[in-house]
Amino acid sequence: MIEISERAQQHFLRLLSQQGSDGLGIRLRVIAAGTPAADCELEFCEPQELAGGEWTVECKGFDFHIEGESAMWLEGATIDFEPSQTGGQLNIRAPKIKGELPGMEAGLVERVRYVLDAEVNPRIAAHGGRVSLLEIDADGVVVLQFGGGCHGCGMVDVTLKHGVEKTLRERVPEITEVRDATDHKGGSNPYYRKNEGRSAMG
Repeated sequence: MIEISERAQQHFLRLLSQQGSDGLGIRLRVIAAGTPAADCELEFCEPQELAGGEWTVECKGFDFHIEGESAMWLEGATIDFEPSQTGGQLNIRAPKIKGELPGMEAGLVERVRYVLDAEVNPRIAAHGGRVSLLEIDADGVVVLQFGGGCHGCGMVDVTLKHGVEKTLRERVPEITEVRDATDHKGGSNPYYRKNEGRSAMG
């Protein structure tokens, strides 16, 4: 169900040994499972804190528990630890925790919203940006509103054409075009401001 690398097990064992409590284990659960906001949460747990429905993986020197209701979302998941000079990073890859793209039987709006929430917004969030769906017309034209760091950004056309539109059309083939309805001249905090044609001779 879940694969915990040797390096990750050693990392957990180090953390547990620092706690100085016998029988302490690690518990993993998925929060907001099946939604674009899904995430994994790890915590120390005493044997008496177990609810009884957990799946237990016996590791070297400790037990790793998976909350019962979370187990189905962690099929094919892997946990690894990448050491570095500053300590290292624990990587949990769980391809199924966000659920699946809604199928063809779901409405167009539901499928477009899922792609925006699960794929597009997490990418542009690094620039403080966000995209929301305004409408989809009968011809399959999607109208979007850009906010946050995308509002007023001079690179928004590039983001729209090469990022957002490409992703949406790959995932939802019925889409014919993606348009931006945002008034970018009013952006208060753009990530990238377009130079409005002032000459260097000025």
